[in-house]
Amino acid sequence: MTTETVTWLTQDAYDRLKAELDQLSGPGRLELARKIEAAREEGDLKENGGYHAAKDEQGKQEARIRQLDELLRYAKVGETPADDGIVHLGSIVTIRFADGDTERFLLGSREVSVGDLEVYSEKSPLGAAILDKKPGEDCAYELPNGRQVKVTIVEVEPFTG
Repeated sequence: MTTETVTWLTQDAYDRLKAELDQLSGPGRLELARKIEAAREEGDLKENGGYHAAKDEQGKQEARIRQLDELLRYAKVGETPADDGIVHLGSIVTIRFADGDTERFLLGSREVSVGDLEVYSEKSPLGAAILDKKPGEDCAYELPNGRQVKVTIVEVEPFTG
């Protein structure tokens, strides 16, 4: 298991996503199968809008099931990162931009809901740039338009829930 496949989740987020997966892969599948069967009984499938809508919904649901299954399979749940001053998955990080503005956020999965605290993925350009850095270290990441943004790590603390 590498950092690229690990997703850091709180226990609450894990439980919420597991419940969603259980719903979609159990009762959700049965409900969609009934919708598809009911639409199929309406006649000609070529011109049956209800059938095609149900099949599209089924495709989206199956994609979400695969996404949740993969996410939960490699999730690192509820483990507080080391309080060693280094940016890890699950760290709350404060950074300072070159213009002096600061930002505080959780580095982890966007599936984690933690109130008003912004969550940045460790796979994002900013997240990848700051991973394993310490307060006082400078780093840079590239925006989609190609512009480089420089930031300084100000503070790192473990997320405790």
